[in-house]
Amino acid sequence: MRAYRRNARENLWLALDTLRTHKFRSFLTILGVLIGTMTVILVASLIQGLDQQVTEVAQGFGTRTLWIFKIKPGFNFRLTREERMRKPLTYEDAMAIKEQCPDIEAVGVELFNWGPSFMEVKYRGQEMVDANLDGATPDALRLTNAELADGRLLTDVDNLHRRNVAVLGAEVVQRLFANEDPIGKTILVNGENFEVVGTLAKRKEFLSDTGNDRIIYIPYLTYKRMYPYSKDNWIDALAAPGKMDQAIDEVTGLLRHRRHVKPWEPDNFGISTADTLIQQFRQIIGTVALVMIVISSIGLLVGGIGVMNIMLVSVTERTREIGVRKAVGARRSDITWQFLLEAMTLTGLGGLLGILLGWSISILVRSLFPTMPSAVPLWSVAAGFTVAVSVGLFFGLWPAVKASRLDPIVALRYE
Repeated sequence: MRAYRRNARENLWLALDTLRTHKFRSFLTILGVLIGTMTVILVASLIQGLDQQVTEVAQGFGTRTLWIFKIKPGFNFRLTREERMRKPLTYEDAMAIKEQCPDIEAVGVELFNWGPSFMEVKYRGQEMVDANLDGATPDALRLTNAELADGRLLTDVDNLHRRNVAVLGAEVVQRLFANEDPIGKTILVNGENFEVVGTLAKRKEFLSDTGNDRIIYIPYLTYKRMYPYSKDNWIDALAAPGKMDQAIDEVTGLLRHRRHVKPWEPDNFGISTADTLIQQFRQIIGTVALVMIVISSIGLLVGGIGVMNIMLVSVTERTREIGVRKAVGARRSDITWQFLLEAMTLTGLGGLLGILLGWSISILVRSLFPTMPSAVPLWSVAAGFTVAVSVGLFFGLWPAVKASRLDPIVALRYE
């Protein structure tokens, strides 16, 4: 065992000496491995960061909350014509869920204009044109874990009497009331005066620092009075502890009945939870990761072919050295391991440089773009280095075997 360790150490030093002697050639050889490993680290760091952020955002809106809309809430990048033409959910649907679903503890409703909308909000000399106006029942804010920063939230009395009161998101407060307390002040929303009764704390959102901070909540019935033709209702329903599956089944059955969906037809509405949103995102990002892994594998393959070519050249250049080693008693296994260790050292060094470069770029991305999360998982570092060394082992095998099979007499005569 001691002799084996000594031989391995000597072969490693020989490999490092060869790399030191041919620095530029070695760098060009490991360039493909470096790029492939760097890509693995970068992709893993972005996926890890995005996954953490999506999980935090989704769970921040409530782990027991059901989000119910006419289309399935989540990452819907392309809608079918049938989805776009669906009949909206109604306030009465929400009240039916509250009354007829035993495993639902509370229900909130939000009313808004579907599609792009521009809301003009003014306070003295300050103005916003990109605020989002929502009509909400009091329970809607509670069920989405809206955190109160100052003042109060909307009440049933506000809603019943259609009061012109508003609760502002953090960015609205920052842009309209930079140096004063907004509570009790009057803002102008699309020509109507609203008294500010509360403000919300900053809320984190996917790939954004502002989150829902450009939101202005007014009572549901006030919004209905202002925009009588708005029909898109978003329903939040709180499932009883440990009853999430039962709650989903109850809501699904009730809405299918109310929306006259035949038994063989699919749902014409969507229900999501924090868990389903996270799973949906992971399916999407898994496909992206697969594509990136294929791309990085091409870099590793190119690097491996380069290593094999350079090792074959090295065997030719060092034919006389191999003959001398064999003449003084070196075994075929010694020669094989000498060249294998050299190839593995070459690609292992490329892997380490790729890991360091990928890690540095990940930190730089996080510094320059705070909304773009990145976190390098340790498993990606271990996997990147292991794959890099394995590339050297696989592509260095043929040159190593070729070197070990050289006839020592022929090798000594080689010029």
